[in-house]
Amino acid sequence: MTLPYNRPVDTSDANATARFHMVQQQIRPWVVQDVRVIEALETVRREDFVPPASYELAFMDVEIPLGVAGQTMLSPKVDARMANDLAIQAHERVLEIGTGSGYSAALLGKLAKEVVTLEINPELAEMARENLESAGATNVTVRVADGSKDLLAEGPFDVIVLSGSVEVLPEALLDHLKDGGRLGAIVGQSPMMRFTIVKRHGNERITTEPWDMVAPRLSGFATAERFVF
Repeated sequence: MTLPYNRPVDTSDANATARFHMVQQQIRPWVVQDVRVIEALETVRREDFVPPASYELAFMDVEIPLGVAGQTMLSPKVDARMANDLAIQAHERVLEIGTGSGYSAALLGKLAKEVVTLEINPELAEMARENLESAGATNVTVRVADGSKDLLAEGPFDVIVLSGSVEVLPEALLDHLKDGGRLGAIVGQSPMMRFTIVKRHGNERITTEPWDMVAPRLSGFATAERFVF
């Protein structure tokens, strides 16, 4: 089931109206049709996860600087399309790497039973905890950790999503997926990166690359080998 484009919206709330138009004009045309994803986008207040200096950008199709270590929020359509294509179910456990402000974790928390999100920067992790607590995201746990290296004691997971890009697919993370689990990551080098989904079925792995998008790098992950003359 998909939601109609002409759903009623409370025009007395300027932010609710702006959020509605963000979903209808930016996100739904980008092949985001999962009814649960749309409802999460309409109920999670993105403006509450944006630094005050960038508040006017909350509903725009841009990456937003977080003011810490050069980190940014992904554009809303990227968060939405990743969640849509990973088909997260209400009974599933999700690992996110790259918490940032906590917005993507809040969306994932609306879709999944439990979310563990890893942030390498302690200042950002604390910001995300405060934002998620204010948003009532009680099923999301923020950990200060390097997702490229640290052990994942809470695993295995149904879904692993990297909220940022990597040069090469992090094969080691696939060992932390349950049978039937999916990993989603934006992989490659500018100007060509591809959202890559790997589904695990026993010892078999099925890989698809449904769309292209250049996104900021996650820290710590391996880089591709460079050819040297």
